Amino acid sequence: MAAATFHYRAVGSDGKLRTGIISAENQRSVARELQRQGLTPVYVGTEEKKKSFEFELPSFGGGRRKDVLFFTQELSTLLNSGVPLDRALSIANELTTKPQFRALIAEILRAIKGGKSLADALSVHPLYFSDLFINMVRAGEASGNLGQIFERLSEFERSRDELRSYIISSMVYPALLALVGAGSIFVLLDFVVPRFASVFDDGRMKIPTPTLIMLQASKIVQDWTWLVALVVVGGAILFRTYTRTVAGRLWWDDARLRIPILGDALRKAETSRFARAMSTLVGNTVPLVQSLGIAAGILNNKRMANSLREVAQGVKRGEGISQPLARTKMFPPLASHLLTVGEETGKLDLMFARMAQIYEEETRAAIRRFTSIFEPLVILIMGIIVGALVLSMLIAITSINDVAI
Repeated sequence: MAAATFHYRAVGSDGKLRTGIISAENQRSVARELQRQGLTPVYVGTEEKKKSFEFELPSFGGGRRKDVLFFTQELSTLLNSGVPLDRALSIANELTTKPQFRALIAEILRAIKGGKSLADALSVHPLYFSDLFINMVRAGEASGNLGQIFERLSEFERSRDELRSYIISSMVYPALLALVGAGSIFVLLDFVVPRFASVFDDGRMKIPTPTLIMLQASKIVQDWTWLVALVVVGGAILFRTYTRTVAGRLWWDDARLRIPILGDALRKAETSRFARAMSTLVGNTVPLVQSLGIAAGILNNKRMANSLREVAQGVKRGEGISQPLARTKMFPPLASHLLTVGEETGKLDLMFARMAQIYEEETRAAIRRFTSIFEPLVILIMGIIVGALVLSMLIAITSINDVAI
């Protein structure tokens, strides 16, 4: 294989960032050569990048989450390479492309130089760093394993965002399909059918019943579209306002779990998020009751999050975690059985990790089942409606021909 030219960015043993060009067969050869020279590669590629990182990340939904994941993985690599924390933050600041996040890192760096701990410096920015993230960093500072903590945090953030990205990307096509179908039917009723209806302006002509129904539906769409749109917008505003209240959010979260097929996928997605968080926390010696409180804070479904308070009370009473979790009936039955095994073997963190893997796969399978049913269902409904409109037109045309004869 012919040698190619690669640009690289690497960190030396002194913590300084170095850039350059190396000719090699592939990126792995470049990485090995840099490591042989005592350098830690942070970017290797055929194009020169002023602000980048070796491990290119997919574009996850949500800019803040992507920034935090990028920042976490940078610190994981740098700290595990022996770079001091302040220097690692300076390098992360140089590699960050977004001015807003760069200013945030600079503020964190100033706070550390001013005598604050990293966890305290991060806690000032709750929009970016969750309670789980901050408590993990605090545990890492206490144990002196900050590099390993950031490595586990990067794994946690990456797996969580990969699952979220999969769910969103899987739901885009069905939603778009439903939107296009509704739009097509609206165009037919609001623009096509009224022009066809002009044929029946002669009151002496008898209009077939299917055609009459089609014309009446078209007239309703033409006359009441603005009112329907106003009701829909008003209803959406009221719904959003109500679901922002405590009672409304609990009602909506409970209702979503009851939706056939989709509710099952949502429950499994929340279970995997809970298990991934608990695996990360328990594996780094965060107390179980405190871990439950932190994990509850990252769940999107408040009904399931509130059930963890009951679990925490059971843990305080000495019942363990598996039985109180089973009593809530909010999590799949397998979850409590897995935790029972984890308690018996004393490997609760590993069992939480296994649970996260299982339910991440189960979530993907449930989403696939939902889309495999929803997509043909939308196509079928759209086909029936459009077919009925076309059939009504054909019947009308046939009746016109009969009159002419």
